[in-house]
Amino acid sequence: MEVSRIRALRGPNLWSHHTAIEAIVGCSEMEGSIDNLPGFEARLRELFPSIGSLQPSGQQSAIVLAHVLEVAALGLQAQAGCPVTFSRTNQTLEPGIFQVVVEYSEEAVGRLAMKLAEELCQAALGDTPFELADALQQLRDLDEDVRLGPSTGAIVQAAVARNIPFRRLTDGSLVLFGWGSRQRRIQAAEMDTTSAIAEAIAQDKDLTKKLLSAAGVPVPQGREVHDVDDAWEAACEIGLPVVVKPLDGNQGKGVTVNVTSREQLVAAYASAAEFRDSILVERFLPGNDFRLLVVGDKLVAAARRDPPQVVGDGKHSVRQLVDQVNLDPRRGAGHATSLTKIRFDDIALSSLAKQGYDAESIPPKGRRVVLRNNANLSTGGSATDVTDDVHPEVAARAISAARMVGLDICGVDMVCDNVLKPLEEQGGGVVEVNAAPGLRMHLSPSFGKGRAVGEAIIADMFGRGDDGRIPIVAVTGTNGKTTTVRLITHLLSHSGLRVGMTNTDGIYIRGKRIDTGDCSGPRSARNVLLHPDVDAAVFEIARGGVLREGLAFDRCQVAVVTNIGTGDHLGLNYITTVEDLAVLKRVIVQNVADSGVAVLNANDPIVARMADDCPGSVTFFGIDRRNPVMAKHRAQGRRVVYVEGDMLVAAEGKFEHKIALASIPITHGGTISFQVENVMASVAAAWAVDLNWGTIAAGLKTFVNDIDNAPGRFNMFQFRGATLIADYGHNPDAILALVKAIEAIPAKRRSVVISGAGDRRDEDIRQQTRILGSAFDNVLLYQDQCQRGREDGEVVALLREGLVGATRTSLIDDIRGEFVAIDTALERLQPGDLCLILVDQVEEALAHIAVRIAQG
Repeated sequence: MEVSRIRALRGPNLWSHHTAIEAIVGCSEMEGSIDNLPGFEARLRELFPSIGSLQPSGQQSAIVLAHVLEVAALGLQAQAGCPVTFSRTNQTLEPGIFQVVVEYSEEAVGRLAMKLAEELCQAALGDTPFELADALQQLRDLDEDVRLGPSTGAIVQAAVARNIPFRRLTDGSLVLFGWGSRQRRIQAAEMDTTSAIAEAIAQDKDLTKKLLSAAGVPVPQGREVHDVDDAWEAACEIGLPVVVKPLDGNQGKGVTVNVTSREQLVAAYASAAEFRDSILVERFLPGNDFRLLVVGDKLVAAARRDPPQVVGDGKHSVRQLVDQVNLDPRRGAGHATSLTKIRFDDIALSSLAKQGYDAESIPPKGRRVVLRNNANLSTGGSATDVTDDVHPEVAARAISAARMVGLDICGVDMVCDNVLKPLEEQGGGVVEVNAAPGLRMHLSPSFGKGRAVGEAIIADMFGRGDDGRIPIVAVTGTNGKTTTVRLITHLLSHSGLRVGMTNTDGIYIRGKRIDTGDCSGPRSARNVLLHPDVDAAVFEIARGGVLREGLAFDRCQVAVVTNIGTGDHLGLNYITTVEDLAVLKRVIVQNVADSGVAVLNANDPIVARMADDCPGSVTFFGIDRRNPVMAKHRAQGRRVVYVEGDMLVAAEGKFEHKIALASIPITHGGTISFQVENVMASVAAAWAVDLNWGTIAAGLKTFVNDIDNAPGRFNMFQFRGATLIADYGHNPDAILALVKAIEAIPAKRRSVVISGAGDRRDEDIRQQTRILGSAFDNVLLYQDQCQRGREDGEVVALLREGLVGATRTSLIDDIRGEFVAIDTALERLQPGDLCLILVDQVEEALAHIAVRIAQG
């Protein structure tokens, strides 16, 4: 078995809505059935007892080894605790070659699972060891390392529940919610609206206390100190006991409480100085440690935090008791679990010494032994939810503290006997205010019920009914994609929206190109969704990007499929038939939002059938309203767009809106049928995003099919009394449409300049010139810049073969170089002639033509 290629499908894809790892797997004839491998399954189950059932996959009648790889990769992730359920093995047309697809929740974990599954299969084949426990631990460790922590994870889960899309911007906790101009961002439990000034204030504990005191919030007396002597002097001024802590620390690091002597103060100062140079000494407030979480202007959770401690049983030492407590599965080494393991370090030993114990002491039964003076969860403390007990005055003080500092999400630390009565009545106070507070004590407290703090944060970021989404229009098909994308973008822009667009020419934001080249893949689409100046997005969806990575979005508002026809690029990446291509193209239809619309070509049967896969509604378009698909759809009161006489008609039930084709320049008065189809698709898409008809009509009237607006898409020029048409048509369907359109343009003599892309099938290349041979007098063949795997001259030879027996063509030229071929054709033109130039290097060729026209 050989695994030759692994891809991460990061969005909805050919196989499912799930993110997945796709591997190309080659199996020998013997590996075509594990029945041919004596003892293999028994050895496999001995190595991985929980692998589960092995059943033939797909059309297979036997269990192929590639399928075992699939089941193992999924099973290893599941056993490691990853929430995965989907996998599949698909046989390609190549004998012994399979596509194995396995869902992942974290990409790195999915890749590792595939690698370990391959090792497992090889071990079972060769009867060699495989350390299952080590493999599962590798997966668990990696998963814990790369997945979001509990605080960020809770916010993301709340967003998902609200149907708000999210995207991790880094390997850490920086997360984007929503798209374009409606996006928001968080870093752990900190919002994008939190100012750096507010965060800096929260870090400065002395300044924080001054501000809170000015707001009437009770705080302990204290000041910053510069050395040990100054610290002791401050302690004497305040009155013992005191607290010594770093001025801008966090997570309880370097904090010592209840300091009652100079000796303790010296040790406490040294502990704080390990973390910061600036030290704060303040009055020790007796009582319990409470954390109140404020989001916006609301108190959403509160917890009592208790320091790490053990309870004596009269039998075990303190060290043994700590080991027992740390066996709790809720306790981990970091922040991924609800509790952290109790540390047995110098601070713990010092705390024991104050109580008259050491590590090997055996405390009496029932005696509580405290291992640390601070109650932070990150040092092994525990939390008890007290949200329902918080007195309104206590909540008001917490909210005032957060607002005074300026934090949107704020962890307010209070010390008092309880939260059942106001702080002033019990001598309590606010000791710290924290930016980016940890949420796990509220999500999964040691005692009491968890609170929906993630939901509270998302509710503060996104108002009721706001899902952070902008309209996405996704366009795919064999021909017409780019023109349709550009026209839809033009219509949306005409309505006042700031539009981001991707196509085979580049990325455009508000009409300005910010990237060049073929940008019809998911990476370019993600960049548009990341841009803060985008109110709506229109994406050209090419087959290659969907195969490589899947879609860049989870749902779109509108999916447009222009056509499938006889297909294009068949034979590449295991897409070998028109049916295969249709399955790939319909991915955007399958991922229309429930409230969205699929715009489908009713005249293309394979496209029309995609209606059954759309979760939303469907609008059909087609020139002939009598088409059975159109007629039935309209009879059911649903949306259709068609042509009636010289009018374009949009109809739904009794509603009709008509636009004169004469007012739509791109159609040349309705004479160019493929442009009429592009317009119908665009109008249906604009209708689906609720553009008003006045805006649609005005946008159609102002969309001119020139080289600036739609380069390489039926661009027309006049040269020395002859008509030039430049187009990027590059497959038989496109050539047929062009020939039909050109038939309506009178000409004395017709010539065509053409090359062919080497990554098409031989017959597809021949078919292009076979069509042209009956419509043009002269054919100039040229070899384009990139042969795409073909030998020198091979493509031109295939094009010439297609002209054998041509009914009209009388002159055929072979010319090396696109620009030489263009110049040759232009020099031969006479007044009244027509020349179709099928460009390869679109921008360069159009620029060259423009120069020649300017020269006359």
